[in-house]
Amino acid sequence: MSSSRVFSGQMYGAQRSGAGTIRRIRLENFMCHNSLEIELGEWVNFITGQNGSGKSAILTALCIAFGCRARETQRASKLKEFIKTGCSYATVQVDIKNEGVDSFKPEIFGDTIIIERRISDTTSSTVLKDRQGRKVASRKEDLRELVEHFNIDVENPCVIMSQDKSREFLHSGNDRDKFKFFFKATLLQQVDELLQSIIKQLKDACALVDELEKLIRPAQLELSELQEKIENIKRVEQISQEVQLLRKKLAWSLVYDEDKRLQEQSKNIETLKKRIPTCQAKIDSTLDKLEKLLERLSKKKVQVASLVEKTSEVKRKKDELWDALCSARKEKLELEEEHRRGTKQIRKMRNDVRRLEEQARDIQDKHIRNTQAEESEIEEQIKELEYAVDNVQSLLSSLKDEENTLSEQISAEMDAMKKINDEINYYERKQREVHHQICELRLHQTNKVTAFGGDGVLRLLREIERHHKAFSMPPIGPIGAHVTLVNGDTWVPAVERAIGKMLNAFIVTNSEDACALRKCAREARYNFFPIVIQRFSRPRLIIPNHSLPQTSHPTTLSVLHSDNPTIYNVLVDVCKAERQVLVKDYNMGRAVAFDQRIPNMLEVFTLDGFKMFSRGSVQTVLPINKNLKIGRLRGSFGDQVKEFESHVSNIQQDIDQCKSRKRELEKKVQDFNRKLDNKKKRRLDVEREFMAKRMKLQDMQKSHAVDDGKMVINKKEALLETLKDRINEAEEKARTLKLSFEDLGESTKGEVEAFQKAEEELTEIEKEIHNAEANKLHYENIMNNKVLPQIKEAEAKYLELEKDRKESYKKASVICPESDIEALGDRDETTTEQLDAKLKRLNQRLMHESQQYSESIDDLRMLHQEKERRILRKLHTYKAFRERLDACQKALDLRWKKFQRNASLLRRELTWQFNGHLGKKGISGQINVSYEEKTLSVEVKMPQDASSTIVRDTRGLSGGERSFSTLCFALALHDMTEAPFRAMDEFDVFMDAVSRKISLDTLVEFALAQGSQWIFITPHDISNVKNGERIKKQQMAAPRS
Repeated sequence: MSSSRVFSGQMYGAQRSGAGTIRRIRLENFMCHNSLEIELGEWVNFITGQNGSGKSAILTALCIAFGCRARETQRASKLKEFIKTGCSYATVQVDIKNEGVDSFKPEIFGDTIIIERRISDTTSSTVLKDRQGRKVASRKEDLRELVEHFNIDVENPCVIMSQDKSREFLHSGNDRDKFKFFFKATLLQQVDELLQSIIKQLKDACALVDELEKLIRPAQLELSELQEKIENIKRVEQISQEVQLLRKKLAWSLVYDEDKRLQEQSKNIETLKKRIPTCQAKIDSTLDKLEKLLERLSKKKVQVASLVEKTSEVKRKKDELWDALCSARKEKLELEEEHRRGTKQIRKMRNDVRRLEEQARDIQDKHIRNTQAEESEIEEQIKELEYAVDNVQSLLSSLKDEENTLSEQISAEMDAMKKINDEINYYERKQREVHHQICELRLHQTNKVTAFGGDGVLRLLREIERHHKAFSMPPIGPIGAHVTLVNGDTWVPAVERAIGKMLNAFIVTNSEDACALRKCAREARYNFFPIVIQRFSRPRLIIPNHSLPQTSHPTTLSVLHSDNPTIYNVLVDVCKAERQVLVKDYNMGRAVAFDQRIPNMLEVFTLDGFKMFSRGSVQTVLPINKNLKIGRLRGSFGDQVKEFESHVSNIQQDIDQCKSRKRELEKKVQDFNRKLDNKKKRRLDVEREFMAKRMKLQDMQKSHAVDDGKMVINKKEALLETLKDRINEAEEKARTLKLSFEDLGESTKGEVEAFQKAEEELTEIEKEIHNAEANKLHYENIMNNKVLPQIKEAEAKYLELEKDRKESYKKASVICPESDIEALGDRDETTTEQLDAKLKRLNQRLMHESQQYSESIDDLRMLHQEKERRILRKLHTYKAFRERLDACQKALDLRWKKFQRNASLLRRELTWQFNGHLGKKGISGQINVSYEEKTLSVEVKMPQDASSTIVRDTRGLSGGERSFSTLCFALALHDMTEAPFRAMDEFDVFMDAVSRKISLDTLVEFALAQGSQWIFITPHDISNVKNGERIKKQQMAAPRS
């Protein structure tokens, strides 16, 4: 095999067509290149340059152009990373030679195929063009077809050995890594994976055939069971005939039983009808008694009316006397109280007189020595002091009046300030409330759900979403978020008042979901909302018109709309929305609720928030609920927000006005306080002057006080005597009135007793009438609610029995004529229960015998034949499958043997080629490949090693020797693979000058002999490489600093 491959390679080098080789590479904004165009020769190409000049970018561009992914280049993880920094796109264009017998669709592309791949931040595209640059194809399948035609595998390290693969290959001393390199380069890995995939598919197919064959076994068992059914079907038919006979007997037995029940029911009706005369007699006797009692009642009422006329005048006089008596007693008590006060005052004045007498005696002793002139002078002084005291007292009173006036003014201003403060607090509180409402409305604009529970309902919905697996069906809610008003926002206040807290409710389909919802509510810290259990599968209710309120006013249900039938059903079942009538104002609401008596109406709600309803004779009007939030069902919150904002500005204006008024009042109060302080100071001075003069006047008047006191005491005693006389007169008057009152009571005692007796008799008669009416009602209820309904029920049951008897007779006649039963002669021997029990036993036996044999014998035989044909057909099909699978298995075994044989030949050829390349430097070696352990070891024997020791690990060699031996290994692999071009990057790394010279000569010689296009990239000097027509050298520009 190796000789034939070498021979074919030499022939290819001499007579190759060059199809698939690269003519030109153009790069734009790719990696470090702004714009690069490089032309390649058909044979050997050397590209040199300093590090960072973009040599390796050429090989990366080749990989990208032929469809390689970014990660497989080991230079980037995404294609957009290849775009030069600061640019928005990158372009790679490769011109391929398309001449000779191996050309690809030359009639379409011509002698040159251009592959252009364009990369942007978001996408990448590949286009195939002809030599004129016209677009020919852009599908990935077209590129894959081209690559397979030219045998270009850029992922094969023997086709393109990048810088990273070179370093990895040169440094790797792991036998498994070398084996992977060899296994992939020789395409053995691809063949092995393909064969393993075929083996797995064959195993799956065999398992499927085994499973199909197992599926036939139950059908074969059914076939044997069918045969058993055919044998036992005759016994089942015999039991069936017996069952038919019993059914005939049972059908006519039911008819005869219906006749017996009809006779019993007729007797029952006659018994019930006999109770009617008894009840009617009791009702008639009660009516007679009631008529007599009513006649007595009318007579007694006439008697009581006459007594009332007689006693009314007496009562009036009695009341007048009693009022006069009470007035006299009250006057007596008042006079006695006044007498006690006067006596007490006289006693006190006498004590004052005794004290003044003692002081007067002392003063008189002093005045004995005074002359008449001095006494007159003293009297003059007293008059002057009295005048001065009066003046000061009048001045003091005027000052007090002014002070009181100022105090009242200050108090009035303070009250006004307090009212203004209350107004400011009220406006500020109202402003905060409106601000809060504006914030809520804006939140509702963002998310309407928050209008029906705030942030709590949002937390609850998140918990429901997190625990959605705990519900058999997702809860629906809140209800308010799923309903809208039909004709604008006119009825929003009335509808929200009618539905109330149910707007915040959630609906679940069962009690388990309700428990799960409560658990979610506890976790969300949102517990105060109703939960309604309603089956979601229940269809939308249809309410007939006669069940709705017969009025022109709308109902709550008529102004609401919801696409969810469950919510509609809850509004009807729970809220009774179809029976809630909406009106505009209070007066219209009272007229609709209490005056019109509309049928099917439950409640009335007004736009101003009133709720009205009547239960029997009780009429109820509930006031406005101030805690209820209105406006949550509005279609748009924007107008309401603007209205509230305008309201806030008006409130702010009111607050500013109140504060301005408050400041003015504070200035007034300060002025009044200053004036009041001045008045108080002046009043205190005047009071001190007044007290001094009054004390002086009192000292001078003490001498005259005794005589004045005695005169006052005498006047008081005379007044007390007058009071005593008036007290005696009041006592006499009260005594006279009391006697008159007692005389009047004695004279009218007989009439009053007669009147009371008549009233008691009247009450007793009314009680007897009430009892008689109750007895009458009792017997009428017995007649109407027991006797007559029982008779009607018995008659209806009789008619029903007659109907059942006709139906039973009709059914029995359908089964068989009555003459057939009479011919049997055992009509009275067995009851219906006995026949039914016997029929059940036979049915059970019939079911037990025929539960698997319900078909007829002919059907079973046809079914048996059909199943037998199907089973045989399937057996033949599965046998053919098995034969094909066996043929595939044999072909696979043959392919596997060929694969193993080729792998063994490739192993020997690799060793021969490797040893041949090493011999050029005087080195010998061998390659050992183990397919079982998946390892590849290299054995090298150096010429200077006298001990003939074999180096098994290339890391034991020097850097140059290791690089050269690895290069020989790579050339051996290259010799075993075919491709139109090959590329190697930094292949001479770690080589010394001698090894690099030998390696370059070896590579050039091998490339020229092998015949493919070669691209060598190295940063080292290649001046020692011989020049020739088939060798092209190119120098990359130095990188920009």
